[in-house]
Amino acid sequence: MDGDLGDFLRSRRARIQPEEVGLASYGRRRVPGLRREEVAQLAGVSVDYYIRLEQGRGPSVSDAVLDAIARVLRLDDTEHAYLRAVARPPKKQTPRRRAPRVRPGVQLLLDSMERTPAFVLGPGMEVLAWNALGDALLGFSRMAPARRNIVRQLFLEPGGRDLYPDYAAVAAQTVAHLRLSAGAHPDDPVLRDLVGELSLKSEDFRRLWADHQVRACMYGVKRVQHPIAGLLTLPYESLTLPETPDQTLVVYTPEPGSETAERLQLLGSWKATTAATIN
Repeated sequence: MDGDLGDFLRSRRARIQPEEVGLASYGRRRVPGLRREEVAQLAGVSVDYYIRLEQGRGPSVSDAVLDAIARVLRLDDTEHAYLRAVARPPKKQTPRRRAPRVRPGVQLLLDSMERTPAFVLGPGMEVLAWNALGDALLGFSRMAPARRNIVRQLFLEPGGRDLYPDYAAVAAQTVAHLRLSAGAHPDDPVLRDLVGELSLKSEDFRRLWADHQVRACMYGVKRVQHPIAGLLTLPYESLTLPETPDQTLVVYTPEPGSETAERLQLLGSWKATTAATIN
């Protein structure tokens, strides 16, 4: 997205002090961290070249230059990959992305997971498919299809904040993952519209997006405060589907026999009873 490369590099320069990279710090600095001239010097490129790169006006940049800049700015592997993505975005193709579809076999896989909440996300963290327990946990079927999105639920939907006791950490992690996806899909209109809407309507999102943190959230633990099941501690694993790499299968994996597992079983029974009553 426009300006991402320059903003990202500036944010990473700001977190490194000259003394950390063996440079003397003289006088008062107008900006925190390293100057552009210092990054250029340490990376072994001309100042003009680095300035043009940071302004998005540079020519096609080589792996060697990006690797040198990543080393100077002490980027981790995820940040390094993000730098490559935003510095060399793919050529524009179709201006619109079709609504992703989940293969029937993947839906059958979801439905076979009766004791674990599971769902499939698209590149903008839109919810594409889910199983019964995933729906009971996060309420996907109650959302309007156009608003069925993990990020939108977290920042814009009523009760989204209350769902997570560790809201600040979950929000930061979610935005960092979304930014990583945005770097890989710079021309995706769905992502652009989502970021625009969230930036306009949520101060929390706007602040976190401006931090330019990038992180692949492929596993971890989340706590969910469910209105019926109570407090749930949910380890999760995220798997990219090989045939459709823009789709990610997310599975919550509570410890067998744990209090959370027992509460999920009760939640599943409640969901099935409710559905039978309605039908």
